Amino acid sequence: TLAERTNLAGVRHILLVLSGKGGVGKSTISTELALALRSAGKRVGILDVDLCGPSIPRMLRVQDSAVHQCDSGWVPVFVGQDKAIALMSIGFLLERPDDAVVWRGPKKNALIKQFVTDVAWGDLDFLIVDTPPGTSDEHISTVEALRPHQLLGAILVTTPQ
Repeated sequence: TLAERTNLAGVRHILLVLSGKGGVGKSTISTELALALRSAGKRVGILDVDLCGPSIPRMLRVQDSAVHQCDSGWVPVFVGQDKAIALMSIGFLLERPDDAVVWRGPKKNALIKQFVTDVAWGDLDFLIVDTPPGTSDEHISTVEALRPHQLLGAILVTTPQ
């Protein structure tokens, strides 16, 4: 659709951060990568699709921020004094950021699709997508929603056992 093309049209590269299990540091890697790219003068967005554990708003100290609507969808939260990192997370949509989200497949998949299509990212050099742990429907939904766009690739975060 036109909205899908326009909301991601200004995004040059999309990068998925994945892992086979939880607790390996995906959100930390996503956050540090965004900060490093910003330091290098890049325009960066983070899409936090970890619906059950949205930790990036807290890592970037914007957990009390609210998401607003504009004509082209949701306006991401801009982080830092220079507002150089755009962030969208389920954490902004919960009444209490520590609330657990217990949603079944169709509702989760619809929200992920909405996050991909309905966030007004503007012009970004990189969009970093922080995914939930494992390999689930959320990953398939994310990749399917992003399929029409040029994916840069994926970072697989692992830890030795």
